[in-house]
Amino acid sequence: MQRQGSGGSAAVVVRVVGFALLLAHLLLVAWVTLSPRDVAWVTAPNLTPLAGIRADLALGPAEAARRIGEGLLLLAPLGVLLPMADGRLRVSPWASLARTVAAGALVSLAVELLQTAVPGQVVDIDSLLLNTAGVALAHLLVVPAGRARLRRGRYGDGQRTSGSSPRRRPGRGSALLRDEGSQGPTPTIPRVGIAP
Repeated sequence: MQRQGSGGSAAVVVRVVGFALLLAHLLLVAWVTLSPRDVAWVTAPNLTPLAGIRADLALGPAEAARRIGEGLLLLAPLGVLLPMADGRLRVSPWASLARTVAAGALVSLAVELLQTAVPGQVVDIDSLLLNTAGVALAHLLVVPAGRARLRRGRYGDGQRTSGSSPRRRPGRGSALLRDEGSQGPTPTIPRVGIAP
């Protein structure tokens, strides 16, 4: 019983830390992207997908890597922080990816729309694409492996005593019980018939 409680408290700590880091990152993104810029001229908004990326590639490999990398990295931490703040270990990898990418795309869209009211900032559809791709890449690279590692630590051999294994409760389909070492198996109450 104590181990499950400590695993539950560890999950709460992960959620709280994830939520705090998520808020801090969003504040940093807002400060970087929504600060007015003092520039002599502003480029026109880019509403043609991939036009800005092609223009970046025409500047040479070093400058293109810097500009595209900035677009990918700006919201990439959301790919890890959103699932961390959610705190679930048992979830479909594809559902998690879809939720995280959709949330990242919405945050990026909100930033792009808010930039229309900030002097010196312009809307760029390629920023939306790069930010969303960065969220997806970070999620794919970190979250499945991190969840698998946490599940092994939480539900793995550290939870069981030697010789104990999950067993099925009689008459209960797929409900699993675990022997808790010296505490013995969980007691069950026999079914009592209901009077007519």
